[in-house]
Amino acid sequence: MGEQQNTEIVRQAYAAFGSGDIAALLDLLDDDIEWHAVIGAAPHVPTAGKRYGKPAVAEFFRILSQTVEFSRFEPREFIAQGDQVVTLGSYEGRSKATGRTFAEEWAMVDTFRNGKIVRFREYVNAAAINAAFEAAGV
Repeated sequence: MGEQQNTEIVRQAYAAFGSGDIAALLDLLDDDIEWHAVIGAAPHVPTAGKRYGKPAVAEFFRILSQTVEFSRFEPREFIAQGDQVVTLGSYEGRSKATGRTFAEEWAMVDTFRNGKIVRFREYVNAAAINAAFEAAGV
C-alpha cells in the first residue's frame, strides 16, 4: 500500500477513536501490533508502557476510557513517508482519579505492513501527564 492509503487508514483510526468506535479502530491494526502510548510516562500513569497484540490494545482503550476524560483531541497534520505516517496534534484531558488536567502537543507514529498498523508510538512531553496522575502528597 502507498503513503496515501496509509494516511487514510490513520485518519480512519482517529475518526474511530473520536466517535468511540474502538472496534473499528482495532480492525485497522495488525494482530501482532506493538503499541507504545505516552512514551516517557511514569509507572503510575495507567496507560504507560508497551502492549503487544490486539487484545492488549483493546485493554489499553478500556483503561484509557476509565481513567482519562479528553476535552480536546486534535490530530492536525499528517506526514507520510514509506511505511510510516507521522501525525502531529494536541490534546487536553483530565485524570478521573485526581481531577488534575494536562495539555500536550504530540507526535504519533504509525508503521504499516500489508495495509495494517503494526507499530504505534506516541511522543509527548510527559511531565504534565505524569503530574496529572500523581497521587496527592507524592
